[in-house]
Amino acid sequence: MRQILVSTKTVIKPSRGWVPLRLRDLWEYRELLFFLTWRDIKVRYKQTALGALWAIIQPFFTMVVFSIFFGRLAKIPSDGIPYPLFAYAALVPWTFFANGLSQSSNSLVGSAELITKVYFPRLIIPVSSILSGLLDFVIAFAVFILTEFTLLYPLFCYLSSFC
Repeated sequence: MRQILVSTKTVIKPSRGWVPLRLRDLWEYRELLFFLTWRDIKVRYKQTALGALWAIIQPFFTMVVFSIFFGRLAKIPSDGIPYPLFAYAALVPWTFFANGLSQSSNSLVGSAELITKVYFPRLIIPVSSILSGLLDFVIAFAVFILTEFTLLYPLFCYLSSFC
């Protein structure tokens, strides 16, 4: 008996133009997105001695440096708003953006073995690293709201007769 072997050949070609995001795939793999985000959060806070305090310390000390150099030395105007609050309002979203951009690009390199072994939407890996940074943003934004309330509320009461 002779056996006839049929070989199949799979050819993968790159798509032309813009590739759609396929957000439906992200929704179908939402559990994986949740667990990868949770893994990133746990790893980030277990590896630091300061833990979640780092989300407050990093923009705070940057705000101090900005306040000294731009507020005191360069005398850049802040339109009557206390300069530390003025700088912190810009640094909180900027820190989130800068960290999200660097962590999402590094996550693709760091997860190369996972990407090559299992099928899932590849967009999940950078999105999970950005979502893990969202916790830092929420913590720093809460500190900003508290600081704004404590610094500007007395100023508001002084300038108006509502209090």
